[in-house]
Amino acid sequence: MSRDGTIAYVADGTRLSRVYTATGAPIQTIEIGGGWVPRVVAEAGNACVLARDEHAEPPAARASSALLVVADGGRTRRFDLNGVVEPDAFTSDGTGLFVLEWLPASAPDRYRVRLLDLSTGRLDPLLTRNKVPVPAGAEEEMRGSGRQAVLSPDRLVLYTLYTHQPDHQHTRNLLNGTHNDVHAFVHVLHLSERWAFCLDLPDPFGHGAPEGHALAADATHVAVFDAASGSVAVASASSLTIEKVLRVPAGAAGGHLALGGGRAFAAWGTEVQVADRGTGQVVAQWSLSDPVCGLRLSRDGGHLYAGGRDRVAWLDVSSGRVLGRVPVDGVTGLVHVG
Repeated sequence: MSRDGTIAYVADGTRLSRVYTATGAPIQTIEIGGGWVPRVVAEAGNACVLARDEHAEPPAARASSALLVVADGGRTRRFDLNGVVEPDAFTSDGTGLFVLEWLPASAPDRYRVRLLDLSTGRLDPLLTRNKVPVPAGAEEEMRGSGRQAVLSPDRLVLYTLYTHQPDHQHTRNLLNGTHNDVHAFVHVLHLSERWAFCLDLPDPFGHGAPEGHALAADATHVAVFDAASGSVAVASASSLTIEKVLRVPAGAAGGHLALGGGRAFAAWGTEVQVADRGTGQVVAQWSLSDPVCGLRLSRDGGHLYAGGRDRVAWLDVSSGRVLGRVPVDGVTGLVHVG
């Protein structure tokens, strides 16, 4: 499914269908042969990459990986790559595919992000933030746990949260001979300019349970919530530096976060804390009837959607009043709302 939830790809036997999720109506159906599983959809919904296996982390050991890219018009191209290679995201222009190359192939336990050129089939390192290729031996290898990813509103940047990384060394550390002691960071991947950067998070981020951490982004900032410590780290999306750490009541349950309107909405259990990003003060506390299992702001910023037990509720962001609920069987999280 595309990240905005509008387009889905469905494999049925030997056929692949592209459908509108709102109606279930197929846009196109093509023959691809059996044994393929849709894995990643382009942001525009006009392309999909399929693999032989469902997503697993870590994936099973194997000597090679087959990927099938289906583009607009039903054009297909197969790539047979050495080692354990998993699809992650398309580039903005659709000419490349970011992949996770797991190492070692015989017993995968870590991975590096690489770029597959869809015209040549070549697998290359990413660029650094100053847009030069990462030198050999300086590619970051990650052992992520509690991995979460969100797109910037313009869909040009993919933010991925990694926790429990005490032995991870960034490209800048490998190049400069320095040592990194952080336990959590946000991997920033520019889908258009094709560079990557790691935004380190201060202690105590990464020390608590992975499910207690949550990631969110708006047009100007990216933020991470650690429910165990009641901390919300807010970073500038342009400078990629931490501007401040907000403090909210801590909790033991899974963390959820949304950003918008100059505020951070942090939730754990049935509680939602609203913090002003300018003053750093908690300005409201709301209680819901169900434990929160997902949190998203509406596109216009007027409503806050919260997943609960087999339903989704939406709240007025000014008062916290529940405006309505809709049944959703088995809801486990919220990816996108209108």
